[in-house]
Amino acid sequence: MQPVDYTTLVAVCRELQTAVVPARLEQVYQRDRFSLSLGLRTMSDRPWLLLSWHPEAARLHLDTPPPRDPDTFTLSQQLQAVLKGFALIDLHIPQPWERIVTLSFGDRPGDPPRFRLLLEVMGKYSNLVLVNGDSEIVTVAHQVSDRQSRLRTVRTGEPYEWPPALTTPIPDLDEPFDRWCERLQLVPGRLDRQLIQCYRGLSSRLVQQLCRQADLDPQQNTAAIAPAAWQQLYGAWQDWLRGLQAETAFQPQLQESGYRLLPTGPDSANSVNAVIATYYDRQLLSQQFQQLRQQLSQRLQQQQQKLQQKQQDFQGRLLAAEDADRWRQQGDLLMASLDQWQPGMESLTLPDFETGKPQQLQLDPALNAVQNAQRFYRRHQKAKRSRQAVLPLLAEVEAELRYLDSIATALAPLQTAQTRADWLALQDIREELAQQGYWPYKTDRPRPTRSQPDFLRYQSPSGYEVWVGRNNRQNEILTFQSATDYDLWFHAQEIPGSHVLLRLPAGDRPDPVDLQFSADLAALHSRAAQADQVPVVWTEPRNVWKPKGAHPGMVLYRQERVIWAQPQQRRSQLTDNVALSTAR
Repeated sequence: MQPVDYTTLVAVCRELQTAVVPARLEQVYQRDRFSLSLGLRTMSDRPWLLLSWHPEAARLHLDTPPPRDPDTFTLSQQLQAVLKGFALIDLHIPQPWERIVTLSFGDRPGDPPRFRLLLEVMGKYSNLVLVNGDSEIVTVAHQVSDRQSRLRTVRTGEPYEWPPALTTPIPDLDEPFDRWCERLQLVPGRLDRQLIQCYRGLSSRLVQQLCRQADLDPQQNTAAIAPAAWQQLYGAWQDWLRGLQAETAFQPQLQESGYRLLPTGPDSANSVNAVIATYYDRQLLSQQFQQLRQQLSQRLQQQQQKLQQKQQDFQGRLLAAEDADRWRQQGDLLMASLDQWQPGMESLTLPDFETGKPQQLQLDPALNAVQNAQRFYRRHQKAKRSRQAVLPLLAEVEAELRYLDSIATALAPLQTAQTRADWLALQDIREELAQQGYWPYKTDRPRPTRSQPDFLRYQSPSGYEVWVGRNNRQNEILTFQSATDYDLWFHAQEIPGSHVLLRLPAGDRPDPVDLQFSADLAALHSRAAQADQVPVVWTEPRNVWKPKGAHPGMVLYRQERVIWAQPQQRRSQLTDNVALSTAR
């Protein structure tokens, strides 16, 4: 993840000085352990300013309003109690070439500051500190004791100390070309490493940008660079420093590999704050998505393995119980042939009643014939009772396996977080597993109820909408809440998969191509998506119901008809023109 460097911090602060200074602080809301939002009111707007001390994504920028979930963090409550109603009178970087931003709060613009909120953007050492007018720490996001750091402590009630100053030289616009080249060429090495080691305030991303502007390879050795190339790099260096000193806005560009801020170049319609917010929102969403998906996959695999072991154990006990009738038959044979038994016999061969084939009976020589027959009858009763006890347990385990299989089917398409709807769909799966007792803990905080689920939406050849559930929660909402009496319901036959709804206006009858299209989607979003042909059932939603006590997404149906779907062929035909939207 691309870190916020000094250049980015300067660009963001320039925009914020115009956008939010001065402003009245109305609300403080902490989104998670590493970020909070300040609700401000200016003369013309009510912006939200995000402050984050995330170890990989520390930053500040304008952001969207936070969710309406309850805020239970202590830090935000303390800041709310202290700063609410004060005016944000200043926002700046107090020490040049240090990644620390100070937000000053006073009674009104023009008054001396009463409190200062300092955001330290320093990678894994990032922090948020509130100090009063005497520079005494009021509250802090991370307390730093002398055991954690020998250079600097950050604790409530202590005077605030600035971080130790860096020893590397500060980039200077007035530095001559010869002195600049001499510093970089003193110890031959990779160009990007030399720039970062010789000057403070540079990041690897910025160095790559400077080298590309000079048509140089960042990994090239400094000893192999021609004098003309050094002149081009020095020119890019000077342009960058002039951009930092100028009172003009940077021109941001959001790229696939990150973002870049250009002091010169083509105009961009986006603001620096918008680009930074978009980039980190995507990166953090993707990171959280992959972590949660891996946890869900591991949890599912563990639970499935446990259930499969139970299933094998029950099946083995059933196989042993299949000898129940054989024990009874052997007892009957022995009772019918008592005259052939002799004391001390260990085995006796008798003809079977039905087939006449000889059957060998294993006897206990210490027992008489009647006692051996009774032993066979007892074995018969024991095996019979075992079968009766195991059958419902085996059915319960197989039902659990089918349910977990449906969860795995819903999880399979969620490989990456293309949109926020993918993240919400993954959270739905986690919440469902927690409700069913498969997740070790509940979600951190309840999410507000969404009125409109994020169904996958397609358009049939005749123009009808086709809705596809992304998980069991959406499947149930789609089938039992969103469906009308005129719609048609589709599902892969006896295969875990999504519920599919063909939306029809009153009085319309779908063409066969619409039925085939909906059936193909049901097969495509099922466990049999890789098959060439899949049987798909379809019926009216009123013929679908959920059995009492069934797991989420488990339904029964009647009056169904079957269509043979071709998911692979449909996959190749689907294009961006067909899909109305992947999700909202």
